[in-house]
Amino acid sequence: MSRRLGLLAWLLPALGACGDGNREARRSQLGPDPTLEQRMAIADPAAGASLYGPCSACHTIGRGGPDLAGPNLHGVMGAPIGHRLQRYGYTAALRSVGGVWSDAAMDAWLASPSRFAPGTKMNYPGMADPLERADLIAYLKSQSR
Repeated sequence: MSRRLGLLAWLLPALGACGDGNREARRSQLGPDPTLEQRMAIADPAAGASLYGPCSACHTIGRGGPDLAGPNLHGVMGAPIGHRLQRYGYTAALRSVGGVWSDAAMDAWLASPSRFAPGTKMNYPGMADPLERADLIAYLKSQSR
């Protein structure tokens, strides 16, 4: 039994590292100041899925999943910003943004929710890495079909 636990203790971090072993190779394809379009061209939804963990503290993503502190995110990409789910109480700050959750809007939101919609109740500082944001957007898009 302890041998199995030892193997598991060794294997879990190794498996976690498999989430995006090619991020640096993909990053090297981009050059010094890539556009969102260039980042999205090499975005990896599987890598985005591995980045979704912190989001799951407040958001479900499965079709028909419940709202938690934040709304369910299934189908969010392409949906109206702040108006997608009638059952969820979006802040006036987010409702007033307008538009739809495009790649550009989601990229700006993930970079800094408080800059994107000043007064939002989302308590998340933002994701600094542009490629990670693209990966997460690719994952959200894969869950929006």
